Amino acid sequence: MPRPDTGVVHYDLPSPYLPHACGLLHLPRFIAKAKKAVAGELGKSYQRNYKKGFDRFLCLHLGIEPDRVEQIVRECANDEEIDKRLMEIFPDDLRVAKWNRELVQKGLSPMGRQAIEDARKKMGIENREDLLTFADMIEFDEERID
Repeated sequence: MPRPDTGVVHYDLPSPYLPHACGLLHLPRFIAKAKKAVAGELGKSYQRNYKKGFDRFLCLHLGIEPDRVEQIVRECANDEEIDKRLMEIFPDDLRVAKWNRELVQKGLSPMGRQAIEDARKKMGIENREDLLTFADMIEFDEERID
């Protein structure tokens, strides 16, 4: 269902707060977006931040290129193969706690708080001071937060 503020909403994408089996938050979401992109099904409003935003930050954390994740998704027949191939390119030390802490705090810096405030205004939800982080904004947009 399209929304005037964000376009098509993919309610089937995993929450950024959902960890992968390896422990990394957001990784299941990035993989799911890559599957949609490869199939030509990623909505326009998601294409703007695909392989940027959290996807890019996660890849920077891991020392890999976002295009490599998409390539693996494109080449693999199932989730098990995707996971196996990703683990081959990921560093031995995933620094899970460091990444997860960074992800859940994105938006809490002074510049981040301003960006969150601007996004809330753009979405017409200025009064939603409970939406503190970018992950919260995703959760709200995809209706996992009322």
